[in-house]
Amino acid sequence: MSGPPTIFDKKAYGLHRARAARLGGSFLAVEAAEGIAERLAPVNRTFGDAFDLASRDESFALIKPFARTWSRLALSDDETLSLPTGRYDLAISILSLHAVNDLPGALIQIRRALKPDGLFIAALFGGETLRELRDSLAMAESEITGGVSPRVAPFADVRDLGGLLQRAGFALPVADIERTVVRYRDFATLVKDLRALGETNALEERLRAPLRRDVLAGAMAHYASRHSEDGRFTATFDILYLTGWVPHESQQKPLRPGAAKTRLADALGTQEHAAGEQTKPR
Repeated sequence: MSGPPTIFDKKAYGLHRARAARLGGSFLAVEAAEGIAERLAPVNRTFGDAFDLASRDESFALIKPFARTWSRLALSDDETLSLPTGRYDLAISILSLHAVNDLPGALIQIRRALKPDGLFIAALFGGETLRELRDSLAMAESEITGGVSPRVAPFADVRDLGGLLQRAGFALPVADIERTVVRYRDFATLVKDLRALGETNALEERLRAPLRRDVLAGAMAHYASRHSEDGRFTATFDILYLTGWVPHESQQKPLRPGAAKTRLADALGTQEHAAGEQTKPR
């Protein structure tokens, strides 16, 4: 049986992230960490052993106070996590899981490393992230060269991620989205921010040659005409937040069919009718 498709060149992505770490950090990584902290704050729990999966240093600094001890891991090129089974109370990942080739497999490994009633919470890019850049590059390349090469990564939809959490064995799964629209004074500043994130093109099928100058000029012209406001380039970043718990007997469970003590008709103040029974118009 063949494995998952290879979408990302993990060696290239690792080099991009290493270069970004030397550039001093990203405001989007901080924003995502703040979103994680907001979701952790209401949890009435003292976390002991926790692990962080491939978060940037500026992100980890904000979530470090939520657990007593931490293990920090990077995703290996083969995406194997060398973690003991059932050891951790908390698992965090901030803006990294969107760049794995086998997200279902990564979620299963995270689930196995957590104790019963352990919490997993992550932030990753998804939805319509960088839709303006994708559109502009595709239009320019198509018009100038007659073809389109992969330049912006595909991103997961929030509606699919709750199902992936369930498939991985998490209980009480929640997937939600927060959108940030950034307005850049020029195209170069957008590229600078993507480099500071380590999120420049690391697709396996990317062209290895540099982007042609005429294609870049065409992309910038398309961007300015279709995706700018008041002379500034707009860029969409959708951050998806995933939360799931390892099943435990203490967790809230749905009622069995027929176990409700109050009829829906009574709660709504209406008259109940048997299935198929005709009702009179009011």
